[in-house]
Amino acid sequence: MNKLDLIEALKTEAGITRSEAAAVVNLFFNEMFNALAKGNRVEIRGLCSFYVKKYKGYTGPKSTAYNLTCAISGSTAT
Repeated sequence: MNKLDLIEALKTEAGITRSEAAAVVNLFFNEMFNALAKGNRVEIRGLCSFYVKKYKGYTGPKSTAYNLTCAISGSTAT
């Protein structure tokens, strides 16, 4: 199911227009995005949870051919 399928299902089940259903779905995903951007955890009980995980940087293994090391910077993943 993608976003358009979700909009269609909401439109059919709630008996609202496509633009109203799209506004609800967009609001839902925008609020999830904003919460994750602030570093908060988003939980939909009985379904799933989303959170931001931060990884520290590290030094990669040496290249035996050139005797060089590679610095890997930290990153953030959801």
